[in-house]
Order: sequence, then structure tokens, then C-alpha cells
Amino acid sequence: MRWLAAMGFLVVMLVAAMPNATRAHALDPGYLSLEQLSGQSWRVFWRKPDVSGRPMRIDARLPAFCTPTTGPVPFSDGKAWVSQWQATCSETLQGATIVIEGLENTRTDVLARLQTADGTVITSRLTADTPSLVVPEQLSGLAVFWQYLVLGWEHILEGLDHLLFVFALLVLVQSPGRLLGAITAFTVAHSITLAAASLGLLSVPSPPVEAAIALSIVLLAVEILKQGDGKPYLTANAPWIVAFLFGLLHGLGFAGALSEIGLPAGDIPLALLAFNLGVEAGQLTFVAGVLAVFLVVRWMAPVLARAFHAPGAPGTKVLGYAIGGVSVIWLTERVAGF
Repeated sequence: MRWLAAMGFLVVMLVAAMPNATRAHALDPGYLSLEQLSGQSWRVFWRKPDVSGRPMRIDARLPAFCTPTTGPVPFSDGKAWVSQWQATCSETLQGATIVIEGLENTRTDVLARLQTADGTVITSRLTADTPSLVVPEQLSGLAVFWQYLVLGWEHILEGLDHLLFVFALLVLVQSPGRLLGAITAFTVAHSITLAAASLGLLSVPSPPVEAAIALSIVLLAVEILKQGDGKPYLTANAPWIVAFLFGLLHGLGFAGALSEIGLPAGDIPLALLAFNLGVEAGQLTFVAGVLAVFLVVRWMAPVLARAFHAPGAPGTKVLGYAIGGVSVIWLTERVAGF
């Protein structure tokens, strides 16, 4: 067992050494919010990531007919660099271009959110390849649906903690029927809390939720390591129950991300449905990718695949140690940040 523990420890250290691997998401993105106060007046909030104690070299620039086009010198809020100002735009922003200067030289992204006086919300994810936003003239129901579908898909694929939980389920539950039941229960549960929190029916502070999500992964890792000892465990025998309970927590995590984006006043049900479907699409994409990798390994290296085949197998134990190690780091960081 010593070599097994050593392998697990090595995997944890390799994962922890990866840039931003111990964070729930990739490098914190930038965030630009424009809220229309009146016909020509806009409230602007701009947050950009911290890089070694200094603001990232990116700046939000409004169209030339807005005054001012950029904000004041940002201040640190402890996590990122923030600036706020009020801009007067002599023309409508519909059809105009908002640019994040310098974004093309980074590997991060920026979430841009624009809310007009009538409650219309436009959101867009800006990247190095697309560092500018051309504000659409009008936003149809189909455009809202597609916009929030993509945002949900991107969010789950950037959420390492949510993906690690799903991966732990795949390792723990190797029966196709039980795995399908567990994933379905997880989906139903997080859909419930995502909708309830997004509609204001449920309110839970974010830090305890994020810590509880990390704890849920720790508990699954413990169950993985207990496999093969001949004792009955709830997660192995009725994984859908555990998946449903933990899914309620993960839904609150999804709702926290959605609260930053906001929901369009006239299309709340449509946007909520699209975001949830996007989350599911991303989750299924991840599951399909993991299963595809395992099939390739089983075909090309059957001896290695057998190390992961049965509960309590050496490879499964290594994965348990790795999952547990990373999730314990997350849990410690999040509790310390209360």
C-alpha cells in the first residue's frame, strides 16, 4: 500500500502544481457591467483580475460618443481591481462597439453585461479572439436562449469543482444503470436549487456553499477509497440519493454564477431554462469525453485499464487519493476565506 499512497500523493502534487488548478474555476475573469440610468446616463462597473498584486493590463473602453470612455484608476477589493463611473452617451449604444483593450494579449476572458432602462439584459463573453462587443440592435427570444445556453455550457466546463464531483461519480459508480440514475438525480436536484435561488425564493451565502461543494467531493473520495472492503455503503448501493442531496448544493453554486450575469426582465423563464440546459450539455460533454478516454485506454493499454476496472483496484485507489487531495485543498482554502 505504500507505493499506492505514494502514487496518489504524486498525482495530487502534480495537479496542485498546475496553474490555478486548486481554484474552482480558471483565472478569475474580468467583469464589465453597464446599467442605463436614463436616456443618456449609464452606470459603469469594471473589474479586472489581479496579477501578482497588480491589475491586469486590460481596460474597458466605451464608444467615442460616451464621456468618459474609460474609468478612473482602479482600486483593489482584495481579489481584483475595480473602478466605477457614470458615463454620458450622446447616442444609443445599440449597434455601437465596446472594446476590452489588451484582452487579445491574455488568456483570460471578460463577461460583459448591459442592462437598458426597460429591463433588457444583454450578456456576452469576450475572449482574446473576440475582445469587443457589438451591442445588438434588438434581442430576440432565440438570441436570449442561445446566449444563456452558451453561458451555461461555458460555466460548467470552467468549473473544476463541479466537474471533479461528476468525475468522482464516474469512478465510484461503475454500473451503467446506477450511473444513469445518479446523473439524473444530480441534474434534477441542481435544477431545483438553481431555479429557486435565481428567482429569489432561496438565498444562501456563497462562501459556505462553495465550501460545502468541496466537502461533497471529499466525501465521494472517501467512498472511493472504501470500495472493495466488502461493506455496504450508501453511495455505492444508492448513488442517486447521495447525488440528489449533493446536487442541491451544486445548484446553489450555479445560481451564484448566474446571479452575476443576471436574468433579462422579459425572458426570465427562457433564460433560466437555457442556462440550465447549457449546464447539462457541458456536463454530458465532459462525461462523454471521460468515457471516450477510458475506451481508448482499454483498447490501447488493456493492462492499464484493468487497474481501474473493479472497486478497490489499484488505479481506482490512486484516483481516490488524487480526488481527495485536491478537494481537501479546496475545502481548506474556502473555509479559511470565510
